[in-house]
Amino acid sequence: MKVGSWNEWDPLKHVIVGRADGTMVQAPEPAVVRNWPEDGFALGTYGPLPEEMTAAANEQLDDFARILEARGIRVDRPRPLDFSRPVATPEWSQKSMFGAMPVPDVLVVIGNELLEATMSFRSRWFEYLAHRPLIESYFRADPGMRWEAAPKPRLTEASYRPGFWGEYEALPYEEQIARVRAGELVLTEAEPLFDAADIARCGKDLFVQRSLATNTAGIRWLRQHLPEHRVHGVTFENAHPVHIDATWVPLRPGLVLHCAERPAERELLQYLKANDWQVVQAATPGRQAPPPLSACSPWLSMNVLVLAPGTVCVEASETAQMEQLDRLGFEVVPVAFWDVAPFGGGLHCATLDVHREGTLEDYFPKRSGRF
Repeated sequence: MKVGSWNEWDPLKHVIVGRADGTMVQAPEPAVVRNWPEDGFALGTYGPLPEEMTAAANEQLDDFARILEARGIRVDRPRPLDFSRPVATPEWSQKSMFGAMPVPDVLVVIGNELLEATMSFRSRWFEYLAHRPLIESYFRADPGMRWEAAPKPRLTEASYRPGFWGEYEALPYEEQIARVRAGELVLTEAEPLFDAADIARCGKDLFVQRSLATNTAGIRWLRQHLPEHRVHGVTFENAHPVHIDATWVPLRPGLVLHCAERPAERELLQYLKANDWQVVQAATPGRQAPPPLSACSPWLSMNVLVLAPGTVCVEASETAQMEQLDRLGFEVVPVAFWDVAPFGGGLHCATLDVHREGTLEDYFPKRSGRF
């Protein structure tokens, strides 16, 4: 038993696959607006996702786990909590939690360190508890493992911009993008906040997206916590940035899959060019609308899981994405996963790579601009 992973592509040996059980449409809170009246959840309402949707998602998650196990990969599963319960700290109360499907939102492995993210939604403050039994077992089994938790945030009103959502959604797209670039989104800089799913790992270089879930203070905390790495704060032309793994996906050394609708910063592209990396625009999604009760975008088509430098799992209905990756030289493993989207995302969203067989490498030896 070993905890260790340096990037998104080394041979996968051990993974956690999430579960859909008990997932909630969250109760209202400063960081989240859910408004799906056509699907039974108008603005201000909340509750569990329908049982038939949960059963369909769990069937696909279980099938995915079996596919991985058949390839010799160890698969663990979390222990869902009662996410319908209200939660509180001495400074706030929240009427529901969320779920335990998107494991890498709250956890990331960097080298031999397993790090629990702060999270920035009150509904997800206690989500780490669904994974603690597994983490504790890894700690007992691996004497070389580092177990860290980022400072648990207070998430008081000071952490959020008052009235943000109504004001922001009324802005023209160009002004929204200007706010994204300036880091003037729902989170203030009152305390470090980040979701682990905003981190793309490339050996010594970590690309961390500033988003609706990750602020500049969170990126600074990661930089100070991980001095042996180069931690780069990045933004994309995305009016609603949440998690980097459907926008910027490293596939193997020298190759990144990028969402064409969300252009990267010029300096980031120059950094990759200076180090002979190729940036490939992801194929157009086959599905142009998310399923009911999903906060995800159609670009889940590029939310893939790399099993090894030449092997990648892709949503089975996204034929254009599979064909593109085949042309790039990958063995493509189709995985039916669309029913999982309402529970927090795609194939990469559902998995935490506990162990990949590899070492720390410097894939970007040449500096360029602010990078």
